[in-house]
Amino acid sequence: MTGGPPQGATRRGDEVDLHHGVPVPDPYRWLEDGEAPEVREWVAAQNRVTRTALDAVPSRDVWHRQVCRFLRLPVVQAVKCAAGRSFVLERAEGAPQASLVVHPIDGRADPLVLVDPTAVAADGVAAVDWFAPSPDGELVAFGVSEGGTENSELRLVRSADAHHADLRIPNCRASSVAWEPDGSGFFYTRYPEGDAYHRTVHHHTIGDDPVDDPVVWSELPTPETWPSVSTSSDGRRLLVQSAVGWRRTDVHVLDRRNDRWATVISDTEATSSFTFADDDTLVGMTTLDASRGRVVVVDLDADDLGPDAWRSVVPERDTVVTGVRADAHGLVVATSLNGVDAVERWTFDGAGPTMISGLDGCTVVQLDVDDSTGEVFALVTGFDRPDAVYAVGEAELERVHPAKRPVDVPDLTVTHVEYPSVDGTLVGLFLIHRADVEPDANTATILTGYGGFAITKTATWSPPIAAWCESGGQYAIAGLRGGLERGNAWHRAGRRENKQNVFDDFHAAADWLVATGRTSRARLAISGGSNGGLLVGAALTQRPDLCRAVWCAVPLLDMVRFPQFLIARLWTDEYGDPDVPDEFEWLLSYSPYHHVRDGERYPAVLLTTAEGDSRVDPLHARKMAARLQEAAVDQHERPVLLHQEDRAGHGVGKPVAKSADEQADALAFFSWQLGHEPR
Repeated sequence: MTGGPPQGATRRGDEVDLHHGVPVPDPYRWLEDGEAPEVREWVAAQNRVTRTALDAVPSRDVWHRQVCRFLRLPVVQAVKCAAGRSFVLERAEGAPQASLVVHPIDGRADPLVLVDPTAVAADGVAAVDWFAPSPDGELVAFGVSEGGTENSELRLVRSADAHHADLRIPNCRASSVAWEPDGSGFFYTRYPEGDAYHRTVHHHTIGDDPVDDPVVWSELPTPETWPSVSTSSDGRRLLVQSAVGWRRTDVHVLDRRNDRWATVISDTEATSSFTFADDDTLVGMTTLDASRGRVVVVDLDADDLGPDAWRSVVPERDTVVTGVRADAHGLVVATSLNGVDAVERWTFDGAGPTMISGLDGCTVVQLDVDDSTGEVFALVTGFDRPDAVYAVGEAELERVHPAKRPVDVPDLTVTHVEYPSVDGTLVGLFLIHRADVEPDANTATILTGYGGFAITKTATWSPPIAAWCESGGQYAIAGLRGGLERGNAWHRAGRRENKQNVFDDFHAAADWLVATGRTSRARLAISGGSNGGLLVGAALTQRPDLCRAVWCAVPLLDMVRFPQFLIARLWTDEYGDPDVPDEFEWLLSYSPYHHVRDGERYPAVLLTTAEGDSRVDPLHARKMAARLQEAAVDQHERPVLLHQEDRAGHGVGKPVAKSADEQADALAFFSWQLGHEPR
């Protein structure tokens, strides 16, 4: 079978920009305008070629059936508890999209679907982006968007009968909501019309016109600052936590009794996250003086709320603190070491840890507490365990919802090893395969990673991983620098001027897999999305010999112009700003689009993107596809394919049908290129 670019060469422009005295060619600038008729025609031609090539893979239908089998399993995407009820965003078994459902925790009443996105958009591309129940559980604020845009409209639903109020507040992307204790109103975050930045905190009273909602907090150190809100259970205090990039969190508290603001921490390079332990106490985790995090308590009645007045309860250790909540027994603390999670109990006096059993190699995605009962719940996931809700008892986790663990999952062996990077740094690596498979040089292997934004790669449920491993293949996930696997220092070692460390770590993972006989170059593929798309884009341009095939999804690839599009200025803190001369040099040194070489024998490449992506503009994938198709040799054997999905976005809220098609395409592409047929 062969594949290749559409008939006829893509038109090449002659644009050259001068950045800080350096000429930078941009021959496919014209592909940035996704609305232009010429671009639409070009995308349609690319999609036709890609569709023809992938539909011709004999095993494509088999992969689609296998992926659908795992996508049909029930999964919980988020949980929040209030007044003895759990509100879950869940995809029921066989459902096309996740719905917002309320479940009585005691099981004495039937669950009730509050929001079914299929009622919003008939083609299933509407999604519930976020939700927040009132303290009494009677009302739920939620955000809904269409076509993968994540540009949520805030709405209200009544939990007793799923009655939807008339309220509509636009521009509430990833909104943070904090309710008044009596449910009469709420604080929330929103954006100015047509502005992807300048997120501010407002207050809404039920029944009022939201156009007149007053601004409560707008003290933004930068336009990209990201505030979130919460309130004490008595409503006296409002907590505003503002993320200033990925290395600083400013925290302020409003005492509404005297309308006085107090600062917990500000203008300090440290990330912190606090919740109310009770009406007069904050508990939280911080990296101030602790790269891997520590747990501290703040007395809100004290004259000074600053760091000098904090009381450290859980000191910094080898493990990274990832979450903390208070209950009637003390503190529940989630930790991670190289992506391997644990749950502990500590007292407010600092006694601990007491380990909580039942996690069994899985990951704690979220901790939540029901303020009315003091119970803590955890959202837990694993490579062989779809996400589910667990109650955190005194000594163990107890599965709550769904009540039974699915049996239709493969029996997997998961190991965690370390390998040396280029500079000798040891990097963690998950290896996943079917229990009866012994990987060798003939084992078809997919290597992935992320390496950015302080995100830890942990054990998580993934239908394509389950399908690939069930077929006899192997999956490898590297805990690269740039993540949070070993704390803030690990993140700093892979950001900004240190970004090349991330790519070196990834290259070393591939080399180690081959050198240790767990796979071979011809049987190795790499995969990554978003920042991970940048990762594999850099890998294929820096090390064309690294592997046989690449899936590059919703990628960031033009690192010279990226801040000019959508919300990408949010990421200059992580990558650097090309308007700054020194930072431009970092970015240009690895920008994948600018490092494609004519006449190079690149791996086969599948680039996937979506026209509704409101995070990473699809122009990156379009321009990279055109440049690779122009430059690469042997495309009859190693094609460069592009697929741009309509009515879809960055991936959040994608309906099952679209997810199944995309994942089946990717696995079929790898199966074709690696010579691996599913069993």
